[in-house]
Amino acid sequence: MDEKDIIELTGRVYKQTLLFPKKEPLRYKIRETADNILSSVIEWQVGHKPNPGKLLNANISEKRDIIFEVEKNLELIKSYFKLAKWQNWISYFDILKLEEEYKDLEGYFKKQVLELSFVKEKPVAPKKEITEDLMDERKNKIISILKEKGKIQVKDIKDAMPNVSKRTIRRDFDVLLEKKLVKRLGENNNTFYELIR
Repeated sequence: MDEKDIIELTGRVYKQTLLFPKKEPLRYKIRETADNILSSVIEWQVGHKPNPGKLLNANISEKRDIIFEVEKNLELIKSYFKLAKWQNWISYFDILKLEEEYKDLEGYFKKQVLELSFVKEKPVAPKKEITEDLMDERKNKIISILKEKGKIQVKDIKDAMPNVSKRTIRRDFDVLLEKKLVKRLGENNNTFYELIR
């Protein structure tokens, strides 16, 4: 199925769902799912053109993610079509025709899954972890603020380091607590930290 076919199929889904009641949620769910399938198929095909796109150079797990998305949305649209059959808003045969076309698309992607299962994935370099230096830099800044102010809360550090999340700051405090460099006073919103002297 090429780009033109999937666009036309999505257009036919839109035309058929025009016959649904205007405020019927199923009308919009089917359209949204058809759009998601269209998007994934186009993304897949862009990566498989002779001019290698992002996907051709992408690792296999990214390709598998796209296939998973397509398969998930194909299952969804099949379920929505079953619901639509019960409502009798459109011809049973029109729904069958749409289902058949999506079944062809599903067959194409099942072949892609088989092909991918024979391809060995190149090991991808793991994302660089946050270095100890960066963590130490944050903790040193926390300690210097503590020395300056004496007693502080997480929000005080957040104000001084706006690019660092409160969760990260709390984890840094937990490490400092484990190393017995600071002590915790109070609970919940009244939690303060101060240096152990």
